[in-house]
Amino acid sequence: MKAYVGIDLHSTNSVIGIIDEENKQLFLKKLPNKLEQILLVLEEFKKIIIGIVVESTYNWYWLVDGLIENNYKVHLANPFGNIQYSGLKHSDDKKDSLWLANLLRLNILKEGYIYPKMERPVRDLLRRRVMFVQQRTAQILSFQSMITRNL
Repeated sequence: MKAYVGIDLHSTNSVIGIIDEENKQLFLKKLPNKLEQILLVLEEFKKIIIGIVVESTYNWYWLVDGLIENNYKVHLANPFGNIQYSGLKHSDDKKDSLWLANLLRLNILKEGYIYPKMERPVRDLLRRRVMFVQQRTAQILSFQSMITRNL
């Protein structure tokens, strides 16, 4: 038997959905964002887990790192890449976790790159710089437009 795991990650909790190769639900539960509790649930299925999908949200680092350190195959779901399947996505967290697992099972999951832990601070800093440059440019253009209209 094979198992596929989807984790719908939020700020204080995660919903873990586990399905088999026939899309039959094996496990579905909301847990607090505590790595030890999540690992305890996954341990029961560890030998049959093919992969774990975590949706790329602002707070994925701790979970992905913890799963990788515990020898799980982790996939980071690209929310924009999987938009083409949005008609299949449901609006509640429990179904969303199963949906992520199913994308992996069907081999249609669009993945994001999991940056190495040591490179993330530089990437985050560069992303922040890009945001500041864009905001600065928008303010300058807005000011120039106002001057042009009024003079």
